[in-house]
Amino acid sequence: MLSLTVTVSNPLPEARENVPVVVSLPAKGAEVHSVNIAGHPEMVWQLDDMDADGRNDELVMMVDLKPSEIKKLTVNLSEKATAKTFEPKTSAYIKLHDKNQKHPRVQGIVYPGTADNRIMYNSIYGHGAVLEGLVSAIRVYMDNRQSVDLYAKNHPQLELETTGFYTTIEQMEQGYGRDILWAGTSVALGSFRGWNGTEPTTIDSVDTRGQRVVTTGPLRSVIEVTDRGWVQGSGKNPVDMTQRYTVWADRRDYDVDIAITPTTQGAVYCTGVQKVMEDNTGFISADGLAGSWGWNVPEKKYEELRDTLGLGLFVPAQYLDRTIEDDVNYLTLLKPDAKGRIKYSFTSAALRDETSPRSADEWFAWLRRWQREKAHPVKVTVK
Repeated sequence: MLSLTVTVSNPLPEARENVPVVVSLPAKGAEVHSVNIAGHPEMVWQLDDMDADGRNDELVMMVDLKPSEIKKLTVNLSEKATAKTFEPKTSAYIKLHDKNQKHPRVQGIVYPGTADNRIMYNSIYGHGAVLEGLVSAIRVYMDNRQSVDLYAKNHPQLELETTGFYTTIEQMEQGYGRDILWAGTSVALGSFRGWNGTEPTTIDSVDTRGQRVVTTGPLRSVIEVTDRGWVQGSGKNPVDMTQRYTVWADRRDYDVDIAITPTTQGAVYCTGVQKVMEDNTGFISADGLAGSWGWNVPEKKYEELRDTLGLGLFVPAQYLDRTIEDDVNYLTLLKPDAKGRIKYSFTSAALRDETSPRSADEWFAWLRRWQREKAHPVKVTVK
């Protein structure tokens, strides 16, 4: 049907693993239903319809790169469907809460802005959309906070279909992970907030708010949070906001992509990571990196169970206004670009995770290596 030459260039003099490569597909002509990467029959790929128009518009691959390597891939696109399947390494879902404990999946849900926060929150099983990778999972609360909560695994695997963020003592004894973060009034792990000039604000005044699963597949899964007609604080000009959260196969970080329209000159928003409740040690730097490490009791009915964890956040320079801290958070103030976009990434560690750094020093060193990669993304060209 059509062949593309995809060139991926590593700008760093160091090896990189599990690098996401996203290729936009032709908007016209025959639709792409399968892919063959010449010379790489084992290579995993994923086709996604990101704008929900019924047509695949992006191809996802993941590559390993040597120091300063330039890798060329010949990608053959076909309109013929294939029976080929790949092992899933990511997942996303929204489930409704129901009295029969069936918790049916839905693709998306939208509430009027007048809906009660507690009703919305409790109507979703897990209280919001769930996004899962091999080492961790997050959920984004379906209410005005839209907080990001964290679940850590003991071993790399998909397991939320079994535990659903509500791991029992019996399941923990079998080796499953669990919810490890007590967010309280903090920004938790990279939650998006408004900013009133002195502190973070929740997303209160909207016409509608919703969540949907954009895609779920072997290499990436994406969930979306929408707020239509949001009036921030005492302002008078409503905006429409879309937040997308992406998890990638074999990676510990999550990417956030926010679109706000119309763009308001000088508008400032906020994210960050919390200071972990007990024995917190952490930092926030002017170049957009923040990290914390400590322990907490995430589930009050299990007071005897505590988890040691690390949180991390990186905001690229073009979206960074300034960094500050308050009593419970390391905060990063955000500024949209000319198109109303904001992008940042967050990540986590936990002692229960066998693949994780084991101390605050190890975690902060890992974060600085991660920042270097995020600040120097690979260059992808398509011909």
